[in-house]
Amino acid sequence: MGLELHMKIYGIDFTSAPSKSKPITCAEAWQEADILHIEKFYRFANFPDFMDFLQQSPVWIAGVDFPLGQPRKLIENLQWGKTWAEYVDRIGKMTKQEFVEVLNLYRQDRAIGDREHLRQTDRLTGAISPMKVYGVPVGKMFFEGAPRMLKAGFSILPCHPTDDPRIVIEIYPALVARFLIGKQSYKSDNKQKQTLVMQSLRQDMIRLLRSQISKTKYSLDIAINNQLALDCIDDASGDTLDAVMATIQAAKAYRQLNLGIPDFGIPEGCDRLEGWICAL
Repeated sequence: MGLELHMKIYGIDFTSAPSKSKPITCAEAWQEADILHIEKFYRFANFPDFMDFLQQSPVWIAGVDFPLGQPRKLIENLQWGKTWAEYVDRIGKMTKQEFVEVLNLYRQDRAIGDREHLRQTDRLTGAISPMKVYGVPVGKMFFEGAPRMLKAGFSILPCHPTDDPRIVIEIYPALVARFLIGKQSYKSDNKQKQTLVMQSLRQDMIRLLRSQISKTKYSLDIAINNQLALDCIDDASGDTLDAVMATIQAAKAYRQLNLGIPDFGIPEGCDRLEGWICAL
């Protein structure tokens, strides 16, 4: 696959219900030698505008922060199909409420601890179950995201590779945040819980991303222009900063390919039915 030297790299902070107050946030970057230039942000208040945006550019890699797959145990127990494309297409024909009701019904009468399964990649990263539809509703994010990526024909790695030069990988910004500040809370969607301490942590995170510490970790100098850095600090929801961290993870995966590491560093033996969080 011939990929452009300065191809666009997107980091996408996703939501299952985009709106003007809670848009899908996308950071755009490009890589020059060992420098990652993060220069633009886009915000989308609805899914059609978001998908139109992705269709505009012919070549890119996007790191998305929603689960691209469901646990193998769930798929096999519900007999949803033998391949990722088969079960995602099946789910895409449901309404969101139908999908939620299927998962609710599945959880009933199951033993505590066996109601929301984890994928192999979730166990390795500390991510929550992609079946979760309450609290942090990553299951709803999967429902709104994965079928749209499949229908658009993008190359979904490692689940559903195609010849399309628009490549989608799953990432997890929390891994970058943990590297920078441990498990301290730096964001909240609840305005009552947004604090100056969180704002100070976001400022520290930007400083660390621009530092030698990050270059050692990610093998990249991270260049964020000053206005975007201020946006990251000022956005108390954390969505802007999460999009930046998603971009860094996508760039790291892309760099691995450039260094001759196949499949963006995704292990050959990973479960393609479930998917894989890149840049572990």
